[in-house]
Amino acid sequence: MQQPLLVGRPVLVVVDIQQAGAMPPDVAGMTFMPGFEGRVQRAERLVAAARAAGVPIVFFQEVHRPSGIDFGRELDGAEGRHCVDGELGTDLVTSLMPDPAADDREFHIVKRRYSGFIGTEFEIVLRALQAQTLVLIGGLTDVCVQYTFADAHQRDFHVRVVEDCVGGSSTARHDAALDAMEYLQAGARRSTDEIVEAFGSLGAVRELAAVGA
Repeated sequence: MQQPLLVGRPVLVVVDIQQAGAMPPDVAGMTFMPGFEGRVQRAERLVAAARAAGVPIVFFQEVHRPSGIDFGRELDGAEGRHCVDGELGTDLVTSLMPDPAADDREFHIVKRRYSGFIGTEFEIVLRALQAQTLVLIGGLTDVCVQYTFADAHQRDFHVRVVEDCVGGSSTARHDAALDAMEYLQAGARRSTDEIVEAFGSLGAVRELAAVGA
């Protein structure tokens, strides 16, 4: 049964929008479907809309130790060594980082695994924020976004994926992952424009409440 676009309190989740997304596979250690710059621009719109509406934001960054001890099984498939601490491409895109002045609304979480829930404080933060709907953007659609989506679904969060603001390891795998997420939650696939409009409505309600207080 399809649920409303935003149920209860939303959180914008920015998944691994790191500088490697603009780099060739032999440098990044993995492949990316085309359109990274456009996705960054749409992510900037979504972050700005969330901030204006007072919606909390979690910025994830995948980081591995130079020794490689925390890669686990990640290098058993098509991916090469990637997102290594201190190496080229691991830093977040500079326009998509938490505001230091918003430490109770914006969070930077480093993760070692695909899902944002594995070995991190993510769930503690979400419970503290009383979050009900997670809005996912970033990459990779078929890896970190999909695994985070599935784990959030199994924890009974409502989850939305902004399909024009996520990018996969290939277009085919991106499309398949979006289909799989929609299978789990009807209406999960949404656009940047829809989410910006929804955040704008939240901001308007917040302003009216402030005036009436």
